[in-house]
Amino acid sequence: MRKFFAVLLSVMLLASLIVLPASAEEAVTLDNIKIGFVHISDPSDMGYTYNHDLGTQKMKAELGLRDDQIINKYNIPESDECADAIQELIDDGCNIIFATSFGFESYMLAAAAENPDVEFCHATGYQAAGSGLANMHNYFGKIFQARYLSGIVAGEKTLQTGNNMLGYVAAMPFAEVISGYTSFYLGAKSVNPDVTMKVMYTNSWNDPTKEAQVAQALVDAGCGVISQHCDSTATATTCENNGVFHVGYNSSMIAVAPNASLTSAVWDWSKYLLYAVNSLVSGEPIATDWAGDLASGMCDISEINEAITAPGTDEAVAAARAAIISGDLQVFAGPLTGSGTNFDGSAATIDLAAGQFFDESSTQSAPSWNYIVPGVEVVGE
Repeated sequence: MRKFFAVLLSVMLLASLIVLPASAEEAVTLDNIKIGFVHISDPSDMGYTYNHDLGTQKMKAELGLRDDQIINKYNIPESDECADAIQELIDDGCNIIFATSFGFESYMLAAAAENPDVEFCHATGYQAAGSGLANMHNYFGKIFQARYLSGIVAGEKTLQTGNNMLGYVAAMPFAEVISGYTSFYLGAKSVNPDVTMKVMYTNSWNDPTKEAQVAQALVDAGCGVISQHCDSTATATTCENNGVFHVGYNSSMIAVAPNASLTSAVWDWSKYLLYAVNSLVSGEPIATDWAGDLASGMCDISEINEAITAPGTDEAVAAARAAIISGDLQVFAGPLTGSGTNFDGSAATIDLAAGQFFDESSTQSAPSWNYIVPGVEVVGE
């Protein structure tokens, strides 16, 4: 009997030393999941991160998550501080991590390679497919569809005011930004063939001071409606202070510029967050590339400022929205030409004949339209 208990004790001690493989660990559920976020700014920007945070809160409410299940890292620069933030989220037990700025991708890739049991989801990036990492994912959406609709709002306003010159405060000379201002311009041109557009870069995703300076330069250049791809409301308030009109990005900016802001191209990031988290909890694979669209509600325009928009704007937007959703209207449709620069720095051109169109997001979630079209002029930085 003593021998039996001695053997039993030895077996129990040996079992206590065995580390269970990941597959035998506690399953991830909505009750125990931890979700991490890395943001380049914070919700006070009232733009990009604010809009992402709205998506997080919507996801949290819909899934019934607790506050302690979500960890946000705000105001993280695109530097080694991002790697530190990601590691802190891993150390805190996060099962899935979302990073929302383009320059975070290399740090996400490195962390994904070292932590195969954590899912890494990166917005706006393009390297997940080529990484060979099953736990690395890219996500974005067909925001060019919403940009086109916001361009229609701007174009209708140019017809009313008689000022055919648009302006655009752009963050970086990347495809994401070029795709955005091109689709905005094409939307405006669809209702006013005489529009032209001046583009100026800030070379920063979030620099309210520089955004205000660039917006002022575009006002001084004679632009009557100015849109933006930058994170803050500085462009909106500059337009308000100068008596010109504005189309925003990420969130409705009518509250800060009631006499200027016509509408905004906006996101509902909860569409992806819900998809990714539910996939993880149910044991389903998360797509390597994912892009929501106008039909899914991933992107759209915010409310239209009826007090200052041109008559007929609602009807024009509704018709275009229906045509985009049905597939009858393609944003980057021929005849259309443009020239730009590939990712490797080489020159690139495109020449779409009538009946042809550029199907952005068909092979990757990240934007890939990288061409400057006739009528659009990059005027300085």
